[in-house]
Amino acid sequence: MKLVFVTFRAITYSTLFVGFLLIYLPTRALSWSGIVRPAAMGLPQGAGMIVAGAGMLIALSCIFTFVFIGGGTPAPFDPPRRLVVRGAYRFVRNPMYIGAGVALTGAAMFYQAVSLLIYAGVFLLVSHLFVALYEEPTLAATFGTDYEAYCHRVRRWLPGVGRTAT
Repeated sequence: MKLVFVTFRAITYSTLFVGFLLIYLPTRALSWSGIVRPAAMGLPQGAGMIVAGAGMLIALSCIFTFVFIGGGTPAPFDPPRRLVVRGAYRFVRNPMYIGAGVALTGAAMFYQAVSLLIYAGVFLLVSHLFVALYEEPTLAATFGTDYEAYCHRVRRWLPGVGRTAT
């Protein structure tokens, strides 16, 4: 029963997050730029859908990993109860943000919209600041040496072997 409740919370919070940051605000950016949906589907739209879909799959896999492995949600006020180091988290410490950034980049490709590409860059910059100033200190305080060891094994943003300057 607890797993059902955690899953429901994760879906609710993720829907609100995705709805606001990845649908509502980008739609506003397109509207402000005067950009409309392309009349015809071409190579940029096909590539954009593939890239956006890949980003969405990365983000969704992270949400489910938080629920089933961590026992929590992506929301900062309802985080996983266990340190999540499986799935995409084996390769980078912040794959959910990367997936969202990739999805936004795919939308920018679909619409051929520089405004969405700028929004994706701002999203990733704000995510980086949030990670560095809030998430990492909170995780270090919560999970102690386990999180410290994880940080030494896995890089913040780019997959690779061992820790480099982050």
